[in-house]
Amino acid sequence: MARKQFLVTDNARCEPLSRLPSLAPAEFREAVAREVAGGARLSALFAHPVSRGAFRLIAALRDPVRGVLRLSSSRVAGAYPALTPECPAAHWFERDLAERWGLRPEGHPWLKPIRFAPPEALALPAGPRRLCGDADFFRVEGEEVHEVGVGPVHAGVIEPGHFRFQCHGEEVLHLEISLGYQHRGVERALSAGPDLRSLHLAETLAGDTSVGQAMAYCQALEALAGCRVPPRAMAIRGIALELERIANHIGDLGAMAGDVGFLPTSSWCGRIRGDALNLTAMACGSRFGRGLVRPGGVGFDLDEALVAELGERLATLEREARGACRPLWRTPSVVARFEGTGVLDRERAAEIGLVGPAARACGIAEDVRHDLPSGIYRFAQMPVATWHTGDVFARAYVRWLETERSIAFVSEQLRALPAGPVRQPLAPAAPSALAVSLVEGWRGEICHALLTGPDGGFRRYSVVDPSYHNWFGLALSLRGEQISDFPLCNKSFNLSYCGHDL
Repeated sequence: MARKQFLVTDNARCEPLSRLPSLAPAEFREAVAREVAGGARLSALFAHPVSRGAFRLIAALRDPVRGVLRLSSSRVAGAYPALTPECPAAHWFERDLAERWGLRPEGHPWLKPIRFAPPEALALPAGPRRLCGDADFFRVEGEEVHEVGVGPVHAGVIEPGHFRFQCHGEEVLHLEISLGYQHRGVERALSAGPDLRSLHLAETLAGDTSVGQAMAYCQALEALAGCRVPPRAMAIRGIALELERIANHIGDLGAMAGDVGFLPTSSWCGRIRGDALNLTAMACGSRFGRGLVRPGGVGFDLDEALVAELGERLATLEREARGACRPLWRTPSVVARFEGTGVLDRERAAEIGLVGPAARACGIAEDVRHDLPSGIYRFAQMPVATWHTGDVFARAYVRWLETERSIAFVSEQLRALPAGPVRQPLAPAAPSALAVSLVEGWRGEICHALLTGPDGGFRRYSVVDPSYHNWFGLALSLRGEQISDFPLCNKSFNLSYCGHDL
């Protein structure tokens, strides 16, 4: 009888670490690559120390067809056969493993650090701390090839990130994105929990995704504690998550309109985004939803008067959003700038593990709310919005389709809000256990993986923001484009710097 290679489990379910298969490194590589080639997605690949110089490498794969998670592990020390040549979606993860833990994925094509974390902050084994120089960039050689560097300091209110373009005239041959300027140390701080800071750290992993990140954290903790969230709390969480999606999608549509000089939609959406944020503020006092999602449920209830007012304001927002965004699809000058710009085909998007609206704009019909639902999404249908062209138009139009469906979802939940409590007490977390929690944030799949030690305390906390999967997609979408199209392509992805620099 063949040995079991994967632990098959559900989203946000507690599993004893003793059930997690441990494979030889070569078998682990082969098994993960085979599953990804068969349609699974690599949600997380991380390591935690088991002894001096030895680590347990853990892979979490999302199977969207069967609606399950597949987990596997391998004990490695020093070097192991790289997954990236057979599984490009592992590219970023393995660079992180090399930088953070000194593990060398043999056969990896480009082991440049991705976070440039201070060496003194890392518990590295003996060996090289840098596998590439901090200033190393891929170069295209040629007499007429030139480089254009943008950032890391940018104009306006924006976080640091460096973009290095290799160009022939105005055509972009290659874009390399270098991040890791913030050295936040959030994963290390979370791994030392749980404590009074843990939830605050989760809420601020990516400030514009406070609800989504807090939900992923709470789901993992609740799974390990065996806590069942009350139905009313699940509905309120869903309302908050969709309001966060509505606000950010409308803001992005306005920003994309601004990038092509279409000021009516740009101006209207800026104000309407504020209206959506204010709906969340009415529910919990914070426009970004901080303080709302809490372990065991939510920190605020919605009374009848507030529910009625939220419904009325949401209906007004829907009418105004339609009026603001309709001209985008009907104005030839806008459509001409959106269509055919920043194209990423479906095959390449799937190969690199793209997630969220950027993936669905390439025709990949995957959404955690539909494929691996948790909370209220197990009981309320959320259709998956897709387009097929993989360009700026597709990324904009998918945002609009999702905005429409999120508004309908929130309206339905407000009309049928269940009665009952909004929070349950939490028992201690199970010892020596693992939970992987997935949430479909507005940028895409958020993954939190939490391991506990024998005392039930956090032993390893791994976070994968959707931007982690998608930055390389932005780089690929610029190949063959005019460099002047970069601001529009960049905004069509709108990725998080702080969500990456953990």
